[in-house]
Amino acid sequence: MTQMFRTLLVAINGSDASIDALKYALAAEKQLGSRVIACYVVDTATIRQLAISRIFVPDESEEYERSLENSGRRYLNFCKEIADRKRLAVELILGKGSVPGEIIKAAAENDADCIILGGNPTEMQSRDAIADANREIVRNSRCPVIFIKPGTGEDLYRSI
Repeated sequence: MTQMFRTLLVAINGSDASIDALKYALAAEKQLGSRVIACYVVDTATIRQLAISRIFVPDESEEYERSLENSGRRYLNFCKEIADRKRLAVELILGKGSVPGEIIKAAAENDADCIILGGNPTEMQSRDAIADANREIVRNSRCPVIFIKPGTGEDLYRSI
């Protein structure tokens, strides 16, 4: 019988909800022996659109991309700290491109059984960048997608 949840890919976007999703995945690692991957994507697709629309000049685009990349590294380092506190492992991926595209690509390249998103699926009705990305991930992912409702991951993480 094939083990479920061998590899879990968590989409990290800097929100409390995405950190809660990481904590849920770490609890699964502890209980099931899962491999956990935290993936942050620098949204260069949107930056490119802003440059094409002349909202950003090239220098601003490069500076903004560097800023997002630095933020991504900080978020991923924080993910590692959270795992280290419980003596667990987390692999880190810093991608660049379209957020949903890179998350789905990372899941496929790492044979993820599941993509874990933080938040509430009912929030996908809103029109913001995170909700749009989550909709695209759910629509196009080849593996199951699990939403971790706020507080769920924190409770499990505390218990391990």
